[in-house]
Amino acid sequence: MKDFDAIDSLLASVTPEADLPEPRVRRELREQASLSKVQVARALGVSASTVAAWEAGRDPAGETRTRYAYLLEGLATKLTSADEPTGAAPEEPGPSDGEPLPPAGSAPADDDVETLAAPEPCVLCGEPAGRRVAGFPQHLDPADCGSPAPGTPLKAGPRPPAARGTGPHARRAPRSGDEPAALIGAAVRAALADHGGDVAAATEALVKKAIPDAMALLDATRKGGRYDVIAHPWMPDVLKKQTSRGADQVWEARPKWTRPELPPGEHEVTALDINGAYLSALKTHLPLGQLEHSTGFGHDRRRAGIHLITPPHWGHDDVLPNPIGQRDEPGPLWVTEPTLRLLQRLSGPKYGLCEPPEIHESFTSGATEGLLEKFRIALKDARDTAIAEGDEVTLEYVKAMYSKFVSTMGESNYNRELYRPDWMHLIRSQAFANLWMKALKAHDEGLTVVRAMGTDELHVIGDWRTVFPEGRGVTEVKVKDVYDAG
Repeated sequence: MKDFDAIDSLLASVTPEADLPEPRVRRELREQASLSKVQVARALGVSASTVAAWEAGRDPAGETRTRYAYLLEGLATKLTSADEPTGAAPEEPGPSDGEPLPPAGSAPADDDVETLAAPEPCVLCGEPAGRRVAGFPQHLDPADCGSPAPGTPLKAGPRPPAARGTGPHARRAPRSGDEPAALIGAAVRAALADHGGDVAAATEALVKKAIPDAMALLDATRKGGRYDVIAHPWMPDVLKKQTSRGADQVWEARPKWTRPELPPGEHEVTALDINGAYLSALKTHLPLGQLEHSTGFGHDRRRAGIHLITPPHWGHDDVLPNPIGQRDEPGPLWVTEPTLRLLQRLSGPKYGLCEPPEIHESFTSGATEGLLEKFRIALKDARDTAIAEGDEVTLEYVKAMYSKFVSTMGESNYNRELYRPDWMHLIRSQAFANLWMKALKAHDEGLTVVRAMGTDELHVIGDWRTVFPEGRGVTEVKVKDVYDAG
């Protein structure tokens, strides 16, 4: 009987997938119920961009699908049973600059604004506010807010997306370029207020919520984007961990190289620190949709993904690291798009340092290099401003946002809104490729390259300041150590 009990239990756990209406109907139900994507996303525990993808044709899976179907079915029932006039009411114009805001409880004017069931403290002045803008409670009318007037210098960045207009009740949607930086500044000010100005406590709190805040920032920067992104696509086995604590089969080409022999004599070696390595690597060719399998030697530069290649022989280990990193086993291996493109570039007529790699098979999708560009620029601008103003709270917060964003988009329990292990590998290997190109630049400019490690460590002999600008910006380097060798 135990065998049959086990079978019955297994059968009970297998349930058919919940039916979902057409994407057009999903959006209509939400809009008819005067719900924003943000509200739906929060109820289902996903991001607003994920809800947008569902309404554009992508289907959720598993428990999330069941809950989404339950929500849509409930909306359809409520909207059908509601007493509505048979004739459609004439459409009324929405609020514009200089016109009054709609009364509390009415439909939000856009997906950034939510009407709160109970007032929450405004992130600007701390007084109760009835609306949440881009995830932050605040007053839409400047007359109701005790925050500093526009133009007042703020240490952590520009104002969050509050009302801007000409009259006492004027409201205009914030410019897309202002909104992301405003989210970062608002979060920092709120954390400092919550912890009574305690910098250490505020920084700790911000770092802890860096992942959801990074996803909210990504949503804000993706607004009006040209491309839909699949956040939880099917992944090939090579991108899945082989064991619970192990790794998948993708090789990121992480350099860990030390020059085998130095020139004769004593030398002063400078260890350079490459600033914002992962932040710069967000600019890379990322696949948008589900990866598709192909075989053969061809490479379509309009697509990106992972590739099984036989790497070329590298004959320059005495002066430069191998572009695929230090690998013990010969033969084919899975590499990412940045590694493949680096090898192809080095095999071209400009450099001629190696033979082209041999491609056996690939998993790729249509790609763009600008997918995360607005996200990257928002973080970079906030970082630059924080450095200029000595704002260590914002600096640590921004660093945690981009580093944790990259490290948790694979198989992680800390970020369930985005499952793209292919992106994680591509961004990491782009950082390694960027470091390798800096090593090549140093070599070509007459410096002796001594060591290249990870994404941000380059040791050289010679006047490096004639090659690299010094500073804390993402296009600059700073000194990590100076030591003698020889």
